[in-house]
Amino acid sequence: MWIHDHKSWPNFSWDAEALASKLAGIRHRQGRLLGQMEGLGFELKREASLNTLTSDVVKSSAIEGENLNPEEVRSSIARRLGMDIAGLVPAGRDVEGIVEMMLDATQQFSQPLTKDRLFDWHAALFPTGRSGMHKITVGDWRSLEAGPMQVVSGPVGKETLHFEAPSADRLELEMDKFLKWFESRDEIDPVIKAGIAHFWFVTIHPFEDGNGRIARAIGDMALARADDTQDRFYSLSSQIESERKHYYSELERQQRATPDITSWLSWFLDCLGRAIGNAETALGNVLFKAQLWSKINQKPVNDRQRLIINRMLEDNFEGHMNTSKYAKLAKCSNDTALRDIQELKERGIFIQNPGGGRSTSYRLPHPDKKALDAIV
Repeated sequence: MWIHDHKSWPNFSWDAEALASKLAGIRHRQGRLLGQMEGLGFELKREASLNTLTSDVVKSSAIEGENLNPEEVRSSIARRLGMDIAGLVPAGRDVEGIVEMMLDATQQFSQPLTKDRLFDWHAALFPTGRSGMHKITVGDWRSLEAGPMQVVSGPVGKETLHFEAPSADRLELEMDKFLKWFESRDEIDPVIKAGIAHFWFVTIHPFEDGNGRIARAIGDMALARADDTQDRFYSLSSQIESERKHYYSELERQQRATPDITSWLSWFLDCLGRAIGNAETALGNVLFKAQLWSKINQKPVNDRQRLIINRMLEDNFEGHMNTSKYAKLAKCSNDTALRDIQELKERGIFIQNPGGGRSTSYRLPHPDKKALDAIV
């Protein structure tokens, strides 16, 4: 029996006492993170929020096996938020659709979640009316004609059934209950509400495709309400993607159980805690970048050097810097690259790694006060 067939569905229950310490820890860390971000200043806050939203969109799609170009996602978000950043690139329809949905969920979090709003999100996700090669119903609940909504794995003839959603003829009533609950004023902590909403929606599985991404958008919307801010500084989807196997096993275990969802909420809070922990690490990197540039700008570098330093500060930069790599990235000669590098080395902005000759390479200072103080 699936959870939605249980006589108590959807009257969820949980052991509040068992979750109390985890919830208190989450709320404390949320408050501390938001307080730290307030001290960053407007531009750094926007950069941190842009990075988080980009990661959220990319990783939410990756959970479903869809790999989006992070630069396209970043550019699409920046344009929609009116941010002036370098290196904007055109974004495809698949990127624009999920960005539109995610920004609507997080930037307009105080607006009611309605059936029509969900239909708009779904239509944005599938602008061609197709999921891959298959035509699907878009902007409406799945139909009886589409057949049972099942999650299966394994070869044909030996499939394993992981979950079967409620029949299509139940969807109008099921979603009406869900939406009324989501917008109700109750005493449930907003973080707990985010965990319930995520699980409840993905269990109903009201669309032919896109249910996971929309469930996570709803969860982010509830978390934005919990934080009471449009700015996003932690990405739950990124953490779920890194724990994807456990995420699906927790969903399946709970969907085969009763409406007592203590176990699911416990995992959800733990996962959210790890997401906030990673955000605290990312905040440290943002602060280091700000402090590094504050020190460097006391005696500004040239445009080539600025480009290279920014490139090395990017999260996806791999390895160290050397003369040939510098020349290629800065589009200059090796001699010019070597002169630039020597200037940066003399100022303490570049640190030479052990080794010499053709293997000579450089890194930026470590993110600590002593290393920053050494820059001249």
